[in-house]
Amino acid sequence: MTKTDDKSRKWMWWFLAAVVAAQLYFVQELLAAFALFAAGFAVVAVLVSSVYMMQKVWEVRVARMAERRTPAASMARRAAAAMEELGNPPVHRPV
Repeated sequence: MTKTDDKSRKWMWWFLAAVVAAQLYFVQELLAAFALFAAGFAVVAVLVSSVYMMQKVWEVRVARMAERRTPAASMARRAAAAMEELGNPPVHRPV
């Protein structure tokens, strides 16, 4: 008997043990839970990346609109400045 036959036999037993383990109910439940977790993670990743991409597209669109000299752009600039002013608290200096 050669050394390669022993290695082949060892891998055969490992494969047989894996097949038997996969037939156990607990292992099947773990694999199902892992599949559900992976699918849920993929859905969350797609949602987060789509929101990120929409925000970046919005950023570019607003920057391009701000470069234009149209009445809508100037009105948007005034509105943004007014909202920024409303967001800043008034400064109270001690007397």
